[in-house]
Amino acid sequence: MAQRLHLVFGGELVTPQKNVFRDVSQIHIVGMFPDYASAFSAWKAEAQRTVDNAHMRYFIAHIHRLRDEAQPGSTTEEMDS
Repeated sequence: MAQRLHLVFGGELVTPQKNVFRDVSQIHIVGMFPDYASAFSAWKAEAQRTVDNAHMRYFIAHIHRLRDEAQPGSTTEEMDS
């Protein structure tokens, strides 16, 4: 059975309307989690901790979706610059 890794990270956004970090070097890496439930729990704790700052956002990245083991070279979506 394949692991379904999830990365929880976040930081301050330039504006709450866009997912563009103000300073990429200041991104807070919460951690890597073996399942969605534990990632969600970590995400929720950080989101609640920073609820007073409208520019702070935390995200769950589904790391297991970045690579499809059945494909020789799985495609990934590139973020806008």
